[in-house]
Amino acid sequence: MKHIPLAERLRPRTLNEFVGQDHLLGKDKILNTLLSRGTLPSLILWGPPGCGKTTLARILAKMVDANFVSFSAVLSGIPELRNIIEEAKENKKQGGPRTVLFVDEIHRFNKAQQDAFLPHVESGLITLIGATTENPSFEIISPLLSRCQVLVLNRLDKMALSTLIDRALTDEKRGLGRLDIKIEKEAKDLLIEKADGDGRALLNYLELCAELLVAKVPDGGQREITLEIVEEAIQEKALKYDKNGDEHFNIISAFHKSLRGSDPDAALYWLSRMLMSGEDPHYVARRMVRFASEDIGNADPQALNVALSALSAFDFLGKPEGELALAQAALYLATAPKSNAVYTAYGEALRDVKKYGALPVPLHIRNAPTKLMKDLGYGKGYKYAHNYQDAITDQEHMPSELKNRIYYKPTTRGYEKIIKDRLDKWRKILAKRKAIKKEG
Repeated sequence: MKHIPLAERLRPRTLNEFVGQDHLLGKDKILNTLLSRGTLPSLILWGPPGCGKTTLARILAKMVDANFVSFSAVLSGIPELRNIIEEAKENKKQGGPRTVLFVDEIHRFNKAQQDAFLPHVESGLITLIGATTENPSFEIISPLLSRCQVLVLNRLDKMALSTLIDRALTDEKRGLGRLDIKIEKEAKDLLIEKADGDGRALLNYLELCAELLVAKVPDGGQREITLEIVEEAIQEKALKYDKNGDEHFNIISAFHKSLRGSDPDAALYWLSRMLMSGEDPHYVARRMVRFASEDIGNADPQALNVALSALSAFDFLGKPEGELALAQAALYLATAPKSNAVYTAYGEALRDVKKYGALPVPLHIRNAPTKLMKDLGYGKGYKYAHNYQDAITDQEHMPSELKNRIYYKPTTRGYEKIIKDRLDKWRKILAKRKAIKKEG
């Protein structure tokens, strides 16, 4: 078995060995429910490389006692398909097991080739399981798609990848267990990071690490996969970055302060450092959303939309394409006009809430849905702003203890200058009305 790649040797043979995809295989989930009834419909398995599409197809066929036939859209064509169909017909005539036809990279078939499956899927002669990394809505013809259940497989998460490493290092029959190899936590983390959800890539990296280690420590010595060995195997240096330690906080601080200091180049550098070092892109995006309100606010209200859109774009595209949206947002935030007026105003309002507690709402701006409330004076004297010039009134909306309190002090930067000018204009109008009222 030595010449067989580790990823192939460790290919799961049962659902108990399969890792990941709990949303399909967990208790009461779709595949578990179907298999418990002994049924298996035609399926399209849509997911990224190395998430277990081929393995899952093999296991499913085995669990329903079907004849599993693998067919590659890259290497095979219509003539090969005709042969498989004839064998399936003969097998059925002889009372043999049903045929599960697994088509890898089914999206590579053109329309005419996909049409060839239709009558045999519809008649039940074959159970089709197609695997694709592309969106079936765009790549699979509608008639075929309507006859198959589409199941979405996810990238393997860190826990699943960690399980694969542990299994490979301890399995003495199919894995690397006989080599008695340990692995450093930092080395394991880097392998998981570089695999990026691809189980096959992870095991290929691990196998190469093991070969390098055995070459360095042939016999008798203590064997441990270190960070240096992983770096040698993947031909890439690990950036110093502890996501739970000082370096994490140092770099996010540098990123935030570069944005605040309107330095787009430094912001882009620190962003790249974080993403290259394996920081969670969602964490970075959340920090930018916070920054948009804390350090830009209404100086550029669009900044918050840009930050939120970057988060949505990343979720839509994934890695690495979605990282460009994060870079775009960082550059926008760095070059936007700055104001902490929203941050400061909110802080002052919170201090008053803590200091004065739950002050009563002034009667004239209370809601009065019942007669009793009206009789108690709720809403009495309320001035409906739209009935007044410029839609502003001199009505007090604060509790009496905070009368005339001003929290929000907009700057003269960016859009906040327009807000400031508007507030200044309103205050002058109200002051003038007040003066006229006094004179009258």
